[in-house]
Amino acid sequence: MKRCSRILKGQLVGLALLAVAGSGLLSQPARAEETLSFSYGPLIRSLKLSSLEAFAKDGTVEEDLGFFLAAVKPEQYPLLRKALTTKANVDPLIVSRFFNTGIGEDILERLGKAITVLRGENGKLVLRAALVNAAFSEEGLSLLSVLDQLPTNIQIHGEKVLGAEKATERVIAATERLNTVMSSLTAAEAEAQPVEDYAAMANPRQPGPYTVSKDVWTLTDATRDRSFYVNVYTPKIKGSTTIPVIVLSHGLASRPEDFAEVMQQIASHGYLIAAPQHPGSDAIWLQEMLRGLHQDIFDVNDFANRPKDVSFVIDELERRNADQFNGRLDLERVGVAGHSFGGYTALALGGAQVDLAYLKQDCERPYAALNVSLLLQCQALKLPAQELTGLQDGRTAAVFAANPVNRSIFGKEGIGQLKVPVVMASGSYDPATPPALEQAASFTWLTAPDKYWLIVQGQAHVNFTKIDPGIKDAIQSMTDLTLPSQGLIGGYMQGMALPFFEVHLQGNDTYKPYLRSSYADYLSRDERFKLFMVSGASSEKLSEAIEAFRKEYP
Repeated sequence: MKRCSRILKGQLVGLALLAVAGSGLLSQPARAEETLSFSYGPLIRSLKLSSLEAFAKDGTVEEDLGFFLAAVKPEQYPLLRKALTTKANVDPLIVSRFFNTGIGEDILERLGKAITVLRGENGKLVLRAALVNAAFSEEGLSLLSVLDQLPTNIQIHGEKVLGAEKATERVIAATERLNTVMSSLTAAEAEAQPVEDYAAMANPRQPGPYTVSKDVWTLTDATRDRSFYVNVYTPKIKGSTTIPVIVLSHGLASRPEDFAEVMQQIASHGYLIAAPQHPGSDAIWLQEMLRGLHQDIFDVNDFANRPKDVSFVIDELERRNADQFNGRLDLERVGVAGHSFGGYTALALGGAQVDLAYLKQDCERPYAALNVSLLLQCQALKLPAQELTGLQDGRTAAVFAANPVNRSIFGKEGIGQLKVPVVMASGSYDPATPPALEQAASFTWLTAPDKYWLIVQGQAHVNFTKIDPGIKDAIQSMTDLTLPSQGLIGGYMQGMALPFFEVHLQGNDTYKPYLRSSYADYLSRDERFKLFMVSGASSEKLSEAIEAFRKEYP
Protein backbone atom coordinates (compact mmCIF):
# COMPACT_ATOMS: atom_id res chain seq x y z
CA MET A 1 0.00 0.00 0.00
CA LYS A 2 3.01 2.35 0.23
CA ARG A 3 3.01 2.44 -3.56
CA CYS A 4 -0.67 3.40 -3.59
CA SER A 5 0.08 6.17 -1.08
CA ARG A 6 2.93 7.54 -3.20
CA ILE A 7 0.84 7.56 -6.35
CA LEU A 8 -2.10 9.28 -4.67
CA LYS A 9 0.21 11.89 -3.24
CA GLY A 10 1.56 12.51 -6.72
CA GLN A 11 -1.94 12.96 -8.07
CA LEU A 12 -2.92 15.35 -5.29
CA VAL A 13 0.28 17.38 -5.72
CA GLY A 14 -0.52 17.60 -9.42
CA LEU A 15 -4.05 18.79 -8.66
CA ALA A 16 -2.74 21.39 -6.23
CA LEU A 17 -0.35 22.75 -8.85
CA LEU A 18 -3.12 23.06 -11.41
CA ALA A 19 -5.60 24.39 -8.90
CA VAL A 20 -3.93 27.76 -8.59
CA ALA A 21 -3.72 28.43 -12.30
CA GLY A 22 -6.26 30.65 -13.96
CA SER A 23 -7.33 33.26 -16.42
CA GLY A 24 -6.16 36.79 -16.94
CA LEU A 25 -2.47 37.48 -17.59
CA LEU A 26 -1.22 40.08 -15.14
CA SER A 27 2.14 41.78 -15.30
CA GLN A 28 5.15 40.44 -13.40
CA PRO A 29 4.81 41.62 -9.78
CA ALA A 30 7.44 44.01 -8.46
CA ARG A 31 9.34 42.76 -5.42
CA ALA A 32 10.93 44.65 -2.57
CA GLU A 33 12.53 41.40 -1.45
CA GLU A 34 12.43 37.86 -2.73
CA THR A 35 10.74 36.51 0.40
CA LEU A 36 7.64 34.52 1.30
CA SER A 37 5.62 35.09 4.47
CA PHE A 38 4.24 32.13 6.42
CA SER A 39 1.94 32.49 9.40
CA TYR A 40 0.67 30.17 12.07
CA GLY A 41 -1.88 31.90 14.23
CA PRO A 42 -0.29 35.19 15.37
CA LEU A 43 3.24 34.08 14.42
CA ILE A 44 4.77 35.16 11.10
CA ARG A 45 8.02 33.86 9.63
CA SER A 46 9.74 34.83 6.39
CA LEU A 47 11.56 32.59 3.94
CA LYS A 48 13.89 33.83 1.22
CA LEU A 49 13.06 32.45 -2.20
CA SER A 50 16.78 32.07 -2.86
CA SER A 51 16.92 29.55 -0.01
CA LEU A 52 14.26 27.44 -1.70
CA GLU A 53 16.08 27.71 -5.02
CA ALA A 54 19.37 26.58 -3.47
CA PHE A 55 17.65 23.67 -1.76
CA ALA A 56 15.95 22.64 -4.99
CA LYS A 57 19.22 22.85 -6.92
CA ASP A 58 21.62 20.89 -4.71
CA GLY A 59 19.96 20.27 -1.32
CA THR A 60 21.60 23.19 0.50
CA VAL A 61 19.66 24.11 3.65
CA GLU A 62 20.06 27.78 4.58
CA GLU A 63 19.30 28.97 8.11
CA ASP A 64 15.85 30.37 7.35
CA LEU A 65 14.81 27.20 5.50
CA GLY A 66 16.22 25.07 8.29
CA PHE A 67 13.54 26.46 10.61
CA PHE A 68 10.82 25.07 8.33
CA LEU A 69 12.57 21.73 7.83
CA ALA A 70 13.24 21.10 11.51
CA ALA A 71 10.67 18.31 11.67
CA VAL A 72 11.56 16.80 8.28
CA LYS A 73 13.93 13.85 8.05
CA PRO A 74 16.87 14.31 5.65
CA GLU A 75 15.85 11.20 3.73
CA GLN A 76 12.65 13.04 2.81
CA TYR A 77 14.53 15.95 1.24
CA PRO A 78 14.66 14.42 -2.28
CA LEU A 79 10.86 14.14 -2.31
CA LEU A 80 10.53 17.81 -1.32
CA ARG A 81 13.03 18.90 -3.95
CA LYS A 82 11.15 16.94 -6.59
CA ALA A 83 7.87 18.55 -5.50
CA LEU A 84 9.43 22.00 -5.93
CA THR A 85 10.85 21.41 -9.40
CA THR A 86 8.49 18.97 -11.14
CA LYS A 87 7.07 20.70 -14.20
CA ALA A 88 3.55 20.33 -15.53
CA ASN A 89 3.43 20.29 -19.31
CA VAL A 90 0.22 22.30 -19.56
CA ASP A 91 -0.73 24.81 -22.24
CA PRO A 92 -1.13 28.10 -20.31
CA LEU A 93 -4.10 29.13 -22.44
CA ILE A 94 -5.91 25.89 -21.66
CA VAL A 95 -5.23 26.29 -17.95
CA SER A 96 -6.33 29.91 -18.11
CA ARG A 97 -9.64 29.03 -19.72
CA PHE A 98 -10.27 26.17 -17.33
CA PHE A 99 -9.92 28.44 -14.32
CA ASN A 100 -12.40 30.87 -15.78
CA THR A 101 -15.04 28.16 -15.39
CA GLY A 102 -17.28 27.68 -12.38
CA ILE A 103 -15.24 24.74 -11.11
CA GLY A 104 -11.96 26.57 -11.68
CA GLU A 105 -13.10 29.65 -9.81
CA ASP A 106 -14.40 27.45 -7.00
CA ILE A 107 -10.95 25.87 -6.65
CA LEU A 108 -9.24 29.28 -6.63
CA GLU A 109 -11.70 30.63 -4.08
CA ARG A 110 -10.96 27.73 -1.74
CA LEU A 111 -7.19 27.99 -2.16
CA GLY A 112 -7.34 31.75 -1.72
CA LYS A 113 -8.48 31.25 1.86
CA ALA A 114 -5.11 29.68 2.67
CA ILE A 115 -3.00 32.05 0.57
CA THR A 116 -4.20 35.60 1.17
CA VAL A 117 -3.08 39.12 0.42
CA LEU A 118 -2.62 41.90 2.97
CA ARG A 119 -5.27 42.07 5.71
CA GLY A 120 -6.56 38.60 4.91
CA GLU A 121 -8.19 39.26 1.54
CA ASN A 122 -8.74 36.11 -0.53
CA GLY A 123 -5.69 35.57 -2.74
CA LYS A 124 -7.44 33.94 -5.69
CA LEU A 125 -6.59 36.69 -8.19
CA VAL A 126 -2.87 36.82 -7.45
CA LEU A 127 -2.72 33.03 -7.39
CA ARG A 128 -4.27 32.96 -10.84
CA ALA A 129 -1.76 35.49 -12.15
CA ALA A 130 1.20 33.71 -10.54
CA LEU A 131 0.36 30.38 -12.11
CA VAL A 132 -0.27 31.72 -15.58
CA ASN A 133 2.89 33.83 -15.49
CA ALA A 134 4.83 30.79 -14.31
CA ALA A 135 3.40 28.71 -17.13
CA PHE A 136 4.55 31.32 -19.66
CA SER A 137 8.00 31.64 -18.10
CA GLU A 138 11.11 29.95 -19.50
CA GLU A 139 11.26 27.75 -16.40
CA GLY A 140 7.76 26.41 -17.02
CA LEU A 141 5.03 25.62 -14.54
CA SER A 142 6.37 24.21 -11.28
CA LEU A 143 5.75 24.90 -7.62
CA LEU A 144 9.02 26.82 -7.38
CA SER A 145 8.25 28.98 -10.42
CA VAL A 146 4.79 29.73 -9.02
CA LEU A 147 6.23 30.83 -5.68
CA ASP A 148 8.63 33.06 -7.59
CA GLN A 149 5.66 34.85 -9.17
CA LEU A 150 3.82 35.62 -5.93
CA PRO A 151 3.86 39.27 -4.79
CA THR A 152 5.44 40.28 -1.49
CA ASN A 153 2.13 41.02 0.21
CA ILE A 154 1.06 37.38 0.05
CA GLN A 155 0.67 35.48 3.31
CA ILE A 156 0.58 31.68 3.40
CA HIS A 157 -1.47 30.51 6.38
CA GLY A 158 0.31 27.54 7.87
CA GLU A 159 -2.65 26.23 9.85
CA LYS A 160 -4.75 25.98 6.69
CA VAL A 161 -1.94 24.40 4.69
CA LEU A 162 -1.36 21.85 7.44
CA GLY A 163 -5.09 21.23 7.58
CA ALA A 164 -5.09 20.49 3.86
CA GLU A 165 -2.10 18.19 4.33
CA LYS A 166 -3.93 16.34 7.10
CA ALA A 167 -7.03 16.03 4.92
CA THR A 168 -4.89 14.68 2.09
CA GLU A 169 -3.29 12.11 4.36
CA ARG A 170 -6.77 11.11 5.51
CA VAL A 171 -7.85 10.47 1.91
CA ILE A 172 -4.74 8.39 1.31
CA ALA A 173 -5.24 6.42 4.52
CA ALA A 174 -8.90 5.86 3.66
CA THR A 175 -7.96 4.55 0.22
CA GLU A 176 -5.38 2.17 1.66
CA ARG A 177 -7.79 0.96 4.32
CA LEU A 178 -10.55 0.49 1.75
CA ASN A 179 -8.32 -1.69 -0.42
CA THR A 180 -7.46 -3.85 2.58
CA VAL A 181 -11.09 -4.14 3.68
CA MET A 182 -12.36 -4.92 0.18
CA SER A 183 -9.69 -7.58 -0.28
CA SER A 184 -10.69 -9.17 3.02
CA LEU A 185 -14.43 -9.00 2.33
CA THR A 186 -13.98 -10.40 -1.18
CA ALA A 187 -12.06 -13.35 0.24
CA ALA A 188 -14.63 -13.90 2.99
CA GLU A 189 -17.56 -13.93 0.56
CA ALA A 190 -15.68 -16.23 -1.83
CA GLU A 191 -14.91 -18.64 1.01
CA ALA A 192 -18.61 -18.91 1.87
CA GLN A 193 -19.75 -19.46 -1.73
CA PRO A 194 -20.12 -22.76 -3.62
CA VAL A 195 -16.98 -23.91 -5.40
CA GLU A 196 -17.23 -23.39 -9.16
CA ASP A 197 -14.91 -24.59 -11.91
CA TYR A 198 -14.89 -21.31 -13.81
CA ALA A 199 -12.21 -22.55 -16.20
CA ALA A 200 -14.68 -25.14 -17.50
CA MET A 201 -17.59 -22.70 -17.77
CA ALA A 202 -18.53 -20.33 -20.58
CA ASN A 203 -16.43 -17.16 -20.62
CA PRO A 204 -18.69 -14.06 -20.60
CA ARG A 205 -15.75 -11.95 -21.73
CA GLN A 206 -15.75 -13.66 -25.13
CA PRO A 207 -17.85 -12.40 -28.06
CA GLY A 208 -21.32 -13.84 -28.32
CA PRO A 209 -22.88 -15.77 -31.22
CA TYR A 210 -24.44 -12.81 -33.04
CA THR A 211 -22.99 -10.42 -35.58
CA VAL A 212 -23.64 -6.77 -34.77
CA SER A 213 -24.51 -3.80 -36.94
CA LYS A 214 -23.90 -0.21 -35.91
CA ASP A 215 -26.12 2.70 -36.90
CA VAL A 216 -25.97 6.38 -35.99
CA TRP A 217 -29.25 8.19 -35.44
CA THR A 218 -29.69 11.94 -35.11
CA LEU A 219 -32.52 12.79 -32.73
CA THR A 220 -34.21 16.07 -31.85
CA ASP A 221 -36.23 16.60 -28.70
CA ALA A 222 -38.36 19.59 -29.67
CA THR A 223 -39.59 20.09 -26.10
CA ARG A 224 -36.02 20.89 -25.01
CA ASP A 225 -34.73 22.29 -28.33
CA ARG A 226 -31.97 19.69 -28.09
CA SER A 227 -30.43 17.58 -30.87
CA PHE A 228 -27.91 14.80 -30.42
CA TYR A 229 -26.70 11.63 -32.08
CA VAL A 230 -27.02 8.06 -30.81
CA ASN A 231 -24.82 5.08 -31.64
CA VAL A 232 -27.04 2.00 -31.89
CA TYR A 233 -25.58 -1.51 -31.84
CA THR A 234 -28.08 -4.14 -32.99
CA PRO A 235 -27.55 -7.92 -32.90
CA LYS A 236 -28.64 -9.78 -36.02
CA ILE A 237 -31.02 -12.33 -34.49
CA LYS A 238 -33.36 -14.37 -36.68
CA GLY A 239 -36.88 -15.26 -35.68
CA SER A 240 -39.07 -13.64 -33.06
CA THR A 241 -36.66 -13.68 -30.12
CA THR A 242 -37.13 -10.75 -27.74
CA ILE A 243 -34.16 -8.38 -27.68
CA PRO A 244 -33.21 -6.77 -24.35
CA VAL A 245 -32.08 -3.14 -24.39
CA ILE A 246 -29.28 -1.29 -22.59
CA VAL A 247 -28.65 2.45 -22.84
CA LEU A 248 -25.14 3.69 -22.02
CA SER A 249 -24.37 7.23 -20.82
CA HIS A 250 -20.82 8.50 -21.38
CA GLY A 251 -18.87 10.57 -18.87
CA LEU A 252 -17.92 14.24 -18.70
CA ALA A 253 -15.83 15.35 -21.70
CA SER A 254 -16.23 11.90 -23.20
CA ARG A 255 -18.18 10.47 -26.15
CA PRO A 256 -20.19 7.35 -26.99
CA GLU A 257 -17.41 6.01 -29.23
CA ASP A 258 -15.11 5.61 -26.22
CA PHE A 259 -17.15 2.58 -25.18
CA ALA A 260 -17.44 0.94 -28.60
CA GLU A 261 -15.56 -2.21 -27.65
CA VAL A 262 -17.65 -3.10 -24.62
CA MET A 263 -20.89 -2.21 -26.44
CA GLN A 264 -19.94 -4.40 -29.40
CA GLN A 265 -19.10 -7.29 -27.09
CA ILE A 266 -22.34 -7.17 -25.08
CA ALA A 267 -24.44 -6.62 -28.21
CA SER A 268 -22.98 -9.81 -29.68
CA HIS A 269 -24.71 -11.67 -26.85
CA GLY A 270 -28.11 -10.51 -28.07
CA TYR A 271 -28.56 -7.00 -26.65
CA LEU A 272 -29.43 -3.78 -28.43
CA ILE A 273 -27.11 -1.10 -27.05
CA ALA A 274 -27.87 2.59 -27.54
CA ALA A 275 -25.32 5.22 -26.53
CA PRO A 276 -26.43 8.86 -26.83
CA GLN A 277 -24.23 11.90 -27.06
CA HIS A 278 -24.83 14.40 -24.25
CA PRO A 279 -24.06 17.66 -26.09
CA GLY A 280 -23.67 19.85 -23.00
CA SER A 281 -20.99 17.72 -21.35
CA ASP A 282 -19.21 15.73 -24.04
CA ALA A 283 -15.80 15.88 -25.72
CA ILE A 284 -17.03 18.34 -28.35
CA TRP A 285 -18.19 20.79 -25.67
CA LEU A 286 -14.81 20.53 -23.91
CA GLN A 287 -12.86 21.25 -27.09
CA GLU A 288 -15.11 24.23 -27.78
CA MET A 289 -14.56 25.46 -24.22
CA LEU A 290 -10.80 25.22 -24.67
CA ARG A 291 -11.16 27.37 -27.80
CA GLY A 292 -13.04 29.97 -25.78
CA LEU A 293 -16.54 29.20 -27.09
CA HIS A 294 -18.04 28.25 -23.73
CA GLN A 295 -17.61 29.73 -20.27
CA ASP A 296 -17.78 26.43 -18.38
CA ILE A 297 -16.46 22.88 -18.65
CA PHE A 298 -20.01 21.66 -19.02
CA ASP A 299 -23.54 23.02 -19.19
CA VAL A 300 -24.90 22.81 -15.65
CA ASN A 301 -28.32 22.01 -17.12
CA ASP A 302 -26.93 18.59 -18.04
CA PHE A 303 -27.67 17.43 -14.50
CA ALA A 304 -31.26 17.35 -15.78
CA ASN A 305 -30.69 16.95 -19.51
CA ARG A 306 -28.61 13.79 -19.33
CA PRO A 307 -31.32 11.58 -17.76
CA LYS A 308 -33.85 13.17 -20.11
CA ASP A 309 -31.61 12.29 -23.09
CA VAL A 310 -31.70 8.63 -22.07
CA SER A 311 -35.47 8.68 -21.58
CA PHE A 312 -35.85 10.29 -25.00
CA VAL A 313 -33.74 7.52 -26.55
CA ILE A 314 -36.01 4.89 -24.98
CA ASP A 315 -39.02 6.82 -26.28
CA GLU A 316 -37.48 6.79 -29.76
CA LEU A 317 -36.89 3.04 -29.56
CA GLU A 318 -40.56 2.63 -28.68
CA ARG A 319 -41.54 4.70 -31.72
CA ARG A 320 -39.37 2.57 -34.00
CA ASN A 321 -40.00 -0.79 -32.35
CA ALA A 322 -42.92 -1.98 -34.46
CA ASP A 323 -41.64 -1.03 -37.92
CA GLN A 324 -37.87 -1.26 -37.52
CA PHE A 325 -37.55 -4.09 -34.98
CA ASN A 326 -40.78 -6.06 -35.56
CA GLY A 327 -41.88 -5.28 -32.01
CA ARG A 328 -39.10 -7.43 -30.55
CA LEU A 329 -37.43 -4.86 -28.27
CA ASP A 330 -38.13 -5.28 -24.57
CA LEU A 331 -38.63 -1.67 -23.51
CA GLU A 332 -40.49 -2.33 -20.29
CA ARG A 333 -37.30 -3.47 -18.56
CA VAL A 334 -34.29 -1.49 -19.78
CA GLY A 335 -30.75 -1.64 -18.45
CA VAL A 336 -28.90 1.66 -17.99
CA ALA A 337 -25.12 1.86 -17.74
CA GLY A 338 -22.97 4.93 -17.26
CA HIS A 339 -19.46 6.11 -16.51
CA SER A 340 -18.57 9.01 -14.17
CA PHE A 341 -21.14 11.75 -14.93
CA GLY A 342 -22.91 8.97 -16.82
CA GLY A 343 -22.89 6.97 -13.59
CA TYR A 344 -24.84 9.81 -11.97
CA THR A 345 -27.18 9.69 -14.97
CA ALA A 346 -27.79 5.96 -14.59
CA LEU A 347 -28.42 6.20 -10.84
CA ALA A 348 -30.87 9.09 -11.32
CA LEU A 349 -32.79 7.12 -13.94
CA GLY A 350 -32.90 4.15 -11.58
CA GLY A 351 -34.57 6.21 -8.86
CA ALA A 352 -31.86 8.01 -6.87
CA GLN A 353 -33.18 11.44 -5.86
CA VAL A 354 -31.14 14.65 -5.88
CA ASP A 355 -30.84 16.18 -2.39
CA LEU A 356 -29.65 19.78 -2.75
CA ALA A 357 -29.71 20.43 1.00
CA TYR A 358 -27.29 17.57 1.61
CA LEU A 359 -25.16 18.71 -1.34
CA LYS A 360 -24.93 22.27 -0.03
CA GLN A 361 -23.74 20.98 3.33
CA ASP A 362 -20.98 18.92 1.70
CA CYS A 363 -19.93 21.75 -0.60
CA GLU A 364 -19.31 24.01 2.40
CA ARG A 365 -16.91 21.56 4.05
CA PRO A 366 -13.24 22.58 4.34
CA TYR A 367 -10.90 20.97 1.81
CA ALA A 368 -13.75 19.89 -0.47
CA ALA A 369 -11.40 20.59 -3.40
CA LEU A 370 -9.60 17.32 -2.62
CA ASN A 371 -12.59 15.57 -4.21
CA VAL A 372 -12.76 16.74 -7.81
CA SER A 373 -16.14 15.12 -8.38
CA LEU A 374 -17.59 17.07 -5.45
CA LEU A 375 -16.63 20.31 -7.18
CA LEU A 376 -18.57 19.10 -10.21
CA GLN A 377 -21.56 18.17 -8.07
CA CYS A 378 -21.52 21.55 -6.33
CA GLN A 379 -22.32 23.20 -9.67
CA ALA A 380 -25.82 21.68 -9.39
CA LEU A 381 -26.56 24.21 -6.64
CA LYS A 382 -26.94 26.79 -9.42
CA LEU A 383 -30.13 25.04 -10.56
CA PRO A 384 -33.58 25.37 -8.99
CA ALA A 385 -34.65 22.23 -7.14
CA GLN A 386 -37.63 21.62 -9.43
CA GLU A 387 -35.27 21.15 -12.39
CA LEU A 388 -33.75 18.12 -10.67
CA THR A 389 -36.92 16.27 -9.73
CA GLY A 390 -38.76 13.64 -11.75
CA LEU A 391 -35.62 12.29 -13.44
CA GLN A 392 -36.40 8.64 -12.69
CA ASP A 393 -37.56 6.51 -15.61
CA GLY A 394 -39.79 3.63 -14.52
CA ARG A 395 -38.58 1.55 -17.46
CA THR A 396 -35.12 1.31 -15.87
CA ALA A 397 -34.80 -2.19 -14.42
CA ALA A 398 -31.06 -2.47 -13.68
CA VAL A 399 -28.17 0.00 -13.30
CA PHE A 400 -24.43 -0.46 -13.89
CA ALA A 401 -22.62 2.68 -12.67
CA ALA A 402 -18.85 2.85 -13.25
CA ASN A 403 -16.84 5.45 -11.30
CA PRO A 404 -20.10 7.28 -10.56
CA VAL A 405 -20.29 10.89 -9.45
CA ASN A 406 -22.95 10.47 -6.78
CA ARG A 407 -22.35 10.70 -3.05
CA SER A 408 -23.06 14.33 -2.25
CA ILE A 409 -25.66 15.11 -4.90
CA PHE A 410 -27.87 12.24 -3.72
CA GLY A 411 -26.89 11.78 -0.08
CA LYS A 412 -28.06 8.92 2.09
CA GLU A 413 -31.77 9.57 1.65
CA GLY A 414 -31.56 10.18 -2.08
CA ILE A 415 -29.46 7.14 -2.97
CA GLY A 416 -31.69 5.04 -0.73
CA GLN A 417 -34.63 5.70 -3.07
CA LEU A 418 -33.04 3.53 -5.77
CA LYS A 419 -34.71 0.11 -5.62
CA VAL A 420 -33.54 -1.65 -8.80
CA PRO A 421 -30.50 -3.99 -8.93
CA VAL A 422 -27.29 -1.99 -9.14
CA VAL A 423 -23.57 -2.43 -9.69
CA MET A 424 -21.11 0.23 -8.62
CA ALA A 425 -17.63 -0.11 -10.12
CA SER A 426 -14.62 1.87 -8.89
CA GLY A 427 -10.89 2.28 -9.48
CA SER A 428 -8.46 2.29 -6.58
CA TYR A 429 -6.30 5.02 -8.21
CA ASP A 430 -9.25 7.19 -9.27
CA PRO A 431 -8.37 10.85 -8.51
CA ALA A 432 -11.63 12.20 -9.96
CA THR A 433 -14.19 10.06 -8.08
CA PRO A 434 -12.10 8.53 -5.26
CA PRO A 435 -13.88 5.36 -4.09
CA ALA A 436 -13.26 6.14 -0.42
CA LEU A 437 -15.07 9.45 -0.89
CA GLU A 438 -17.58 8.77 -3.66
CA GLN A 439 -18.71 5.14 -3.55
CA ALA A 440 -17.92 3.54 -0.17
CA ALA A 441 -20.67 5.22 1.85
CA SER A 442 -23.05 5.25 -1.12
CA PHE A 443 -22.86 1.47 -1.46
CA THR A 444 -23.84 1.02 2.19
CA TRP A 445 -26.71 3.50 1.75
CA LEU A 446 -28.22 1.57 -1.16
CA THR A 447 -31.38 -0.24 -0.08
CA ALA A 448 -31.79 -2.22 -3.32
CA PRO A 449 -32.03 -5.95 -2.54
CA ASP A 450 -29.45 -6.81 -5.23
CA LYS A 451 -26.34 -4.65 -5.10
CA TYR A 452 -22.70 -5.27 -5.95
CA TRP A 453 -19.52 -3.23 -5.65
CA LEU A 454 -16.42 -3.79 -7.77
CA ILE A 455 -13.02 -2.18 -7.26
CA VAL A 456 -10.31 -2.56 -9.88
CA GLN A 457 -6.85 -2.08 -8.41
CA GLY A 458 -4.96 0.56 -10.35
CA GLN A 459 -7.89 1.83 -12.41
CA ALA A 460 -7.63 5.62 -12.64
CA HIS A 461 -11.08 6.74 -13.81
CA VAL A 462 -10.27 7.27 -17.48
CA ASN A 463 -9.00 5.24 -20.39
CA PHE A 464 -5.65 6.96 -20.98
CA THR A 465 -5.73 5.93 -24.65
CA LYS A 466 -8.86 8.05 -25.18
CA ILE A 467 -8.13 11.32 -23.38
CA ASP A 468 -6.89 14.55 -24.91
CA PRO A 469 -3.11 14.31 -25.56
CA GLY A 470 -2.43 17.61 -23.79
CA ILE A 471 -4.19 16.47 -20.64
CA LYS A 472 -2.45 13.10 -20.81
CA ASP A 473 0.96 14.79 -21.08
CA ALA A 474 0.18 16.99 -18.08
CA ILE A 475 -0.78 14.02 -15.92
CA GLN A 476 2.22 11.94 -16.97
CA SER A 477 4.62 14.84 -16.43
CA MET A 478 3.54 15.22 -12.80
CA THR A 479 3.02 11.64 -11.64
CA ASP A 480 4.81 8.32 -11.81
CA LEU A 481 1.94 5.98 -12.52
CA THR A 482 2.04 2.32 -13.42
CA LEU A 483 -1.48 1.41 -14.45
CA PRO A 484 -3.15 -1.81 -15.56
CA SER A 485 -3.68 -2.24 -19.27
CA GLN A 486 -6.99 -1.08 -20.67
CA GLY A 487 -7.47 -4.61 -21.94
CA LEU A 488 -7.36 -5.98 -18.40
CA ILE A 489 -9.78 -3.36 -17.08
CA GLY A 490 -12.11 -3.90 -20.03
CA GLY A 491 -12.01 -7.66 -19.46
CA TYR A 492 -12.98 -7.22 -15.83
CA MET A 493 -15.91 -4.96 -16.74
CA GLN A 494 -17.13 -7.20 -19.56
CA GLY A 495 -16.84 -10.22 -17.31
CA MET A 496 -19.17 -8.59 -14.79
CA ALA A 497 -21.51 -6.47 -16.92
CA LEU A 498 -22.89 -9.25 -19.11
CA PRO A 499 -23.74 -11.60 -16.19
CA PHE A 500 -25.34 -8.71 -14.29
CA PHE A 501 -27.70 -7.84 -17.12
CA GLU A 502 -28.34 -11.50 -17.96
CA VAL A 503 -29.50 -12.14 -14.41
CA HIS A 504 -31.31 -8.89 -13.67
CA LEU A 505 -32.78 -8.06 -17.10
CA GLN A 506 -33.22 -11.51 -18.60
CA GLY A 507 -33.83 -13.53 -15.45
CA ASN A 508 -31.13 -15.95 -16.63
CA ASP A 509 -30.04 -17.65 -13.41
CA THR A 510 -27.32 -19.66 -15.16
CA TYR A 511 -25.22 -16.50 -14.94
CA LYS A 512 -25.58 -16.11 -11.18
CA PRO A 513 -22.25 -17.85 -10.39
CA TYR A 514 -20.48 -15.01 -12.20
CA LEU A 515 -21.95 -12.47 -9.79
CA ARG A 516 -19.93 -13.87 -6.92
CA SER A 517 -16.74 -12.75 -5.24
CA SER A 518 -15.22 -16.10 -6.15
CA TYR A 519 -15.48 -15.18 -9.84
CA ALA A 520 -13.77 -11.83 -9.26
CA ASP A 521 -11.03 -13.73 -7.45
CA TYR A 522 -10.79 -16.17 -10.37
CA LEU A 523 -10.53 -13.39 -12.96
CA SER A 524 -7.66 -11.64 -11.20
CA ARG A 525 -5.89 -14.55 -9.51
CA ASP A 526 -2.80 -14.35 -11.72
CA GLU A 527 -2.90 -10.58 -12.26
CA ARG A 528 -0.86 -7.89 -10.56
CA PHE A 529 -3.92 -5.63 -10.39
CA LYS A 530 -6.73 -7.42 -8.59
CA LEU A 531 -10.49 -7.21 -8.92
CA PHE A 532 -12.41 -6.98 -5.64
CA MET A 533 -16.13 -7.62 -5.49
CA VAL A 534 -18.65 -7.66 -2.67
CA SER A 535 -22.41 -7.97 -2.56
CA GLY A 536 -25.02 -6.59 -0.21
CA ALA A 537 -24.08 -9.40 2.17
CA SER A 538 -20.96 -7.41 3.11
CA SER A 539 -22.73 -4.06 3.46
CA GLU A 540 -22.94 -4.15 7.26
CA LYS A 541 -19.28 -5.09 7.68
CA LEU A 542 -18.31 -2.34 5.27
CA SER A 543 -20.35 0.16 7.29
CA GLU A 544 -18.56 -0.97 10.44
CA ALA A 545 -15.18 -0.51 8.74
CA ILE A 546 -16.12 3.01 7.62
CA GLU A 547 -17.24 3.95 11.12
CA ALA A 548 -14.06 2.51 12.65
CA PHE A 549 -11.95 4.55 10.23
CA ARG A 550 -13.83 7.75 11.08
CA LYS A 551 -13.15 7.23 14.77
CA GLU A 552 -9.47 6.62 14.08
CA TYR A 553 -9.22 9.63 11.74
CA PRO A 554 -11.77 12.16 13.08
